[in-house]
Amino acid sequence: MASTEPYRVVVLVSGSGTNLQAIIDELHLPDDSGVTCALVVSSHAGVAALDRAAAAGIRTEVVAMVDHPDRAGRDRALAEIVSGATPDLVVLAGFMSILTGAFLDRFPDRVINLHPSLLPAFAGVDAIGQALAWGARITGVTVHFAEEEVDAGPPILQEAVPVPYDRSADALTSRIREAEHRLLPSAIRLFAEGRVSRDPSDRRRVIITEVQSR
Repeated sequence: MASTEPYRVVVLVSGSGTNLQAIIDELHLPDDSGVTCALVVSSHAGVAALDRAAAAGIRTEVVAMVDHPDRAGRDRALAEIVSGATPDLVVLAGFMSILTGAFLDRFPDRVINLHPSLLPAFAGVDAIGQALAWGARITGVTVHFAEEEVDAGPPILQEAVPVPYDRSADALTSRIREAEHRLLPSAIRLFAEGRVSRDPSDRRRVIITEVQSR
């Protein structure tokens, strides 16, 4: 990382915050990671993710849909709060709410999302249930650029996860979580190292550059 300033990440959450905890443990707390979590914003008050952030000394905010007349109004308010933290990257870690251009346009190519499938397979809600219903033998996890269409942005990193032979939803969920906790910090590291970009001539193509040997 060329800069001596830490790479600033804002994380948007909605629930228990296990992926936020992975970011805290792998990137925020270690002194040598070069990454800091500058702010955590939740779509709901009282969720465990906010407690995780507070325990790590991270500033928190709540921006709830019920406090705004419509989604665009909520997204404008959310964008103002996130912008105030001067993020290099915005990470949706279990943020269970659709974002509009009112938010996404403020941070072009700087918002990433985590989804529990190998996109484009099983987009949308209950991806694990969809995979089991289809009889899939392999599913996985995708970190992708966030766009207005749900789960439609191009993948940055993906990891395959085998479906358990007994097709246990609990066992598959556990395997997915383990992969998520590996993949999301890895993706953030790539951004912090300046190794991720989108091909301007083909916006579906994500370029990850190799580390230059000295």
